Amino acid sequence: MTVTLRPPRPEDAPVLGDICYRAFKAIADAHNFPTDFPSADGTVGLFRHLVEQRDGFGVVAEVDGRIIGSNFLNESNPISGVGPITVDPDVQNDGAGRMLMQAVMDRSAAKGFAGVRLVQAGYHSRSLALYLKLGFEAREHLSCLLGPAIDEAQPGCVVRPAITADQAACDALCFRVHGHPRGGDLAAAITAGSARVVERAGRLTGYATAIGIAAHAVAETNDDLKALIGGAGPIRHPGFLVPTGNGELMRWCLQRGLRVTQSMTLMSMGLYNEPQGAWLPSVLF
Repeated sequence: MTVTLRPPRPEDAPVLGDICYRAFKAIADAHNFPTDFPSADGTVGLFRHLVEQRDGFGVVAEVDGRIIGSNFLNESNPISGVGPITVDPDVQNDGAGRMLMQAVMDRSAAKGFAGVRLVQAGYHSRSLALYLKLGFEAREHLSCLLGPAIDEAQPGCVVRPAITADQAACDALCFRVHGHPRGGDLAAAITAGSARVVERAGRLTGYATAIGIAAHAVAETNDDLKALIGGAGPIRHPGFLVPTGNGELMRWCLQRGLRVTQSMTLMSMGLYNEPQGAWLPSVLF
């Protein structure tokens, strides 16, 4: 089949959302896992946002004028983030996924990003093989955790809503932990009202754009992360991501009723520094 690529348009959102829902459901069902997207309606709203975002890039794949897939690149930070990439289950394994990935990789390189990252579902071996062949490195094993609200404070830690005046301190903390800030994500979360910071002895020691799969957190210690998680309220489907190698934090979460719903892999190309602190990734990276 001959695949052509073009930019997405607002009127594409219903078709793109339907393809995303069916693609994620098909692969999850095939491996007996819950799907990341509980309904097609929710994915349509997501794609309306992705198509209209000003700090991102999108590409749509067509065959004979029929949309068969799409991919997006978040460009709001010094490191770009890939996803979601989806291909209609009826035409998977025919090269469209590789073309969609190459398009966003070329875009990231052309825009001069220091690196590009993505998070891959651990049970999806075909996507893992594709990303490795394209040059991505597997960096971190992640666990997606879901369960009841923990509602537990940490001694000496105060959690409060983040404000614009916190941005510089949060960016500096993220730079110390990762070697780059994620100021675009944080600024959007502050505007949306979902961002939280944690302080100890009057000093900012961590922040979270939210606690969820689309959010990230950075902190000096696990206690700071525990404070942010403990004050987040109910954990919404499909959960949030924790580096599995952080055994202390994983045990703390599991002992409080959270459960592992799936494993994922953080992958990178370009700049990557081993994190020097406590952190939670988002599904982008």
